Amino acid sequence: MINDDRSQIWDRLPTIPDEKPVLIAGPTASGKSALALQIAEALGGVIVNADASQVYNCWRVISARPSAEEEARAPHLLYGHVAYDQTYSTGHWLREVQTVLKGDRRPIIVGGTGLYFSALTEGMADIPPTPPEIRAEADQLKLSELLSGVDKHTLNRIDVQNRARVQRAWEVQLATGRSLSNWQSETPPPVLDLADTVPILFDVDKHWLLDRIARRFDQMIDNGALQEVAAMRDLYDPSMPVFKAIGVPELMAHLNGDVTLEAARERATIATRQFAKRQRTWFRSRMRNWNQLYFSK
Repeated sequence: MINDDRSQIWDRLPTIPDEKPVLIAGPTASGKSALALQIAEALGGVIVNADASQVYNCWRVISARPSAEEEARAPHLLYGHVAYDQTYSTGHWLREVQTVLKGDRRPIIVGGTGLYFSALTEGMADIPPTPPEIRAEADQLKLSELLSGVDKHTLNRIDVQNRARVQRAWEVQLATGRSLSNWQSETPPPVLDLADTVPILFDVDKHWLLDRIARRFDQMIDNGALQEVAAMRDLYDPSMPVFKAIGVPELMAHLNGDVTLEAARERATIATRQFAKRQRTWFRSRMRNWNQLYFSK
């Protein structure tokens, strides 16, 4: 989102009553964080992260976390506060957000992790933690093997191309003897009623976004993404969630001499575009009741 266009977007925002929580979801690289900052500066509030990759303290550049300058313009919470080897799930995030909601500042919750928003506004099943030995076993399986161990009803409700989601369903089924969909049928009431918020689904022109994704990764390289990934090279474990952030496996492959930097850039750009497509599909199916804010260049 270009600075000159922000006034146009602002004019099309829904009414934002004082103190009412604002939720902003949208695909990666769309400019939703800039919109959150604009709202915080104009109307007040604290910006709360709802992006799974931006919680880690080792990834500022590669995860496109707000810069130090942006963080100085308005208070930001739940960014870069998790160590690389710390277990962190949607449940952890939801508990932390509940603490934020008890504060005296309006939360402006922004990000692209749909599960965070659904847990917040639709409720989340209280599923027991996965034992380490089952997680280790799942890490060694191929996607096809994981899929064969998940019931059909659950498979119909998750993105079967997303290994993390499939593995989670497989682990729950093996660890508890009950399917993920069965657990979800007992979901308690949500922390936030969507009617008590200002929910905004922010999206931009597809072609503009594809170009923006490529340009943003180039900016990440210029701003030190390669050095950021190199600093974690000795700790690299591709099975850990922290190292699955888009751009990390690709740049690690370059650092290991497996691909050129240009090839790594191309792979990361393609992966980001595919991710944005999955996000859009998910948002459209799950966020139909949100205020739709579409910006076309």
